[in-house]
Formats: sequence, C-alpha cells, structure tokens
Amino acid sequence: MLTLFFAPGPVRNYADACRCDTAAFARFFHGMLERGIFLPPSQFEAWFVSLAHSDDDIARTVDAAREALRAG
Repeated sequence: MLTLFFAPGPVRNYADACRCDTAAFARFFHGMLERGIFLPPSQFEAWFVSLAHSDDDIARTVDAAREALRAG
C-alpha cells in the first residue's frame, strides 16, 4: 500500500497532507490515466499492490510514472 503526495517535505499527518499540491496530483493522475494506469483519483486514497500484479505491471507503472512526472 502506498500514497503519493506532492509536498516540499515529509507528510507525517493529516495537516501535512492537506497542505500538499492537489493540482500537481491531478496533473499526475491524468498523465497516468493517459498512459493506461488507473489510480485512485484523490491523493488521499491509497494505492494497493498485490500478487495479482506481475513484475511487468509494476515496471509499466514505474515507467508511466516517470513519464507523467516529466510531463508534469
């Protein structure tokens, strides 16, 4: 389980999370969607990785994230 926050520093609690850049997350979310990766639409939701995901699925997700972040 993981969550990605766009913040200048560590996110340790709800108050920190509320100060994150939700517009940046929205751009990332749509960039991932354009690359075929379906994420939770809010940065306040967790991503789940399971044994149903293959090594190729994980690699494709990482590659898509790298591209989406660069396109930012």
